[in-house]
Amino acid sequence: MTLSQHNAPPIRAGRFHVHTPDYPADPDLIDFVIPASQAFGTGQHKTTAGCLEMLGHMKASGVIARNVADIGTGTGLLGFAALALWPRALCTLTDIDAVCVGVVEENARLNAVPMGGGAGEAVMIVADGMDDPLLQLRGPYDLLIANILAGPLVSLAPDFAKAVPPGGSLLLAGLLAGEQEAAVKRAMHRAGFRMAARLQRGDWAILWLRRRRVR
Repeated sequence: MTLSQHNAPPIRAGRFHVHTPDYPADPDLIDFVIPASQAFGTGQHKTTAGCLEMLGHMKASGVIARNVADIGTGTGLLGFAALALWPRALCTLTDIDAVCVGVVEENARLNAVPMGGGAGEAVMIVADGMDDPLLQLRGPYDLLIANILAGPLVSLAPDFAKAVPPGGSLLLAGLLAGEQEAAVKRAMHRAGFRMAARLQRGDWAILWLRRRRVR
């Protein structure tokens, strides 16, 4: 991953500008510097960039996020982006790979993102899916982000339903348009989510779903 990201050009994704330290910041956009690293999520992949675009769309649509979780965070970028849009939110970042802890902490330092358990701060947890007591304790999450893979998304649908309250938002990516997208949509529909918006970037679908309100 590191070699493939070396000297990667900056990307613009909606309101966001993401670049390695080799390139200057863009003062007109929400700017993040993310070095080439061992973790996924520098913004170069269409799924990450699409999630950044969708987060901006959600903010413009009036979504209020007070408690955010980024499942499979990699570099921390999507969680950091959510905090930039909703600066008083609680933010929980998780990844199954322990190497991401150091990556996220370094990226938080580079981007002046405070780490901690309070409002406007990010907590990093090593967890497999939603299976972690601290992750469960800090919920429910009115914005849950998961840019992972289609198979795990289908499996995690019931857990997401437990973690997202009625009216809350779920941002999903890592799934190919077509059969994978259809399978994820079916699983989320069964779990009580409905589609709010969709983006497609290349072969990849980015889905914003909302948990149905109880009538």
